[in-house]
Amino acid sequence: QFQLAESGGRLVQTGASLRLSCVASTSYRFTDYAVAWFRQAPGKERALLATINWSGQGTHYTDSVKGRFTISRDNTKNTVYLDMNNLKPEDTAVYYCAGKKRPFIASAVVSDYDHWGQGTQVTVSS
Repeated sequence: QFQLAESGGRLVQTGASLRLSCVASTSYRFTDYAVAWFRQAPGKERALLATINWSGQGTHYTDSVKGRFTISRDNTKNTVYLDMNNLKPEDTAVYYCAGKKRPFIASAVVSDYDHWGQGTQVTVSS
């Protein structure tokens, strides 16, 4: 069993910072899984933002968030974080975390991930 639950989304103003959390409930080892953050805006496809490998030493970012968002994980808490800075209205979306069991190569393909959370809404007002 491997379940993910996101939290931390809320309404913020342009330029604000926000931390999202993704907590895994699992009977397996959390370190067997790489985790990614995606987002989906209304009328758009779900898009990859960042990935992190099992140890936290390997990260990947898409150009749209590189330099503004930081992915990290605390394996002692079964948690992956997404720190978002300088938020813009175009960052408004539902944010999802997704897990994939090792071996893992950073992928933007939704079907490559085995487990998904329910999402958390981030709204950035102008």
